[in-house]
Amino acid sequence: MIAALVLLTNVGYLYAQSSGVELEGEHIKIKALTGKDTLIVYRSADTTIMKSLGVRKMGINPHTATMFAAVVPGLGQIYNRKYWKVPIVYGGIAALCYSIHFNGKYYDIYRRGYRDLINKDPNNTSYMKIIEDNHLDPELCLERYADWFQRVLENKKNYYRRYRDLSYFGIIGVYVLQLVDACVDAHFHDFDVTDDLAMKWNPMIIPDEGGPVIGASVCINF
Repeated sequence: MIAALVLLTNVGYLYAQSSGVELEGEHIKIKALTGKDTLIVYRSADTTIMKSLGVRKMGINPHTATMFAAVVPGLGQIYNRKYWKVPIVYGGIAALCYSIHFNGKYYDIYRRGYRDLINKDPNNTSYMKIIEDNHLDPELCLERYADWFQRVLENKKNYYRRYRDLSYFGIIGVYVLQLVDACVDAHFHDFDVTDDLAMKWNPMIIPDEGGPVIGASVCINF
């Protein structure tokens, strides 16, 4: 199938798919070679081959998509023309960054409170802020239920540290996932997913020793 024909100084340049079709005109003869996106151009006055052009199909390069995604998260999805995936990538990163900030903030609060409670330093009583914020009785927390209050501070410290660290791993996970997605999506960019599936059946007579048998042949095209 011939896509474009440009005549420049009696020389025709043709970009075509593999068709094996020859066109003969008054001034030029053009042949598209079967099996290659190539053409050969002749002049009527001079039958010397002018040029053989290899037309490379523009597509998505998986290596390029992976490199883009590695440099800037989401850039590989843009290269693959899957723009709707970019907000998902950055939405996940933003949510995990907020989780790091939130859990890191409370981890520092309970870490200092636990440290000051253990050290018994009268000049450092950051745990009093925790008692006030949670509307607890200072006398009960520091005297009668001192062991309980200490365990609460320790558990809270470990809790917020754990989820802060998991959020860091989450960001790494999102980065790796968008990297894999860009690579796989680029590989399957030209994959044909059209519903071009057809099934045809035809009646037929099958020869048999006991006599002909009526049957059917089924042909599936995909």
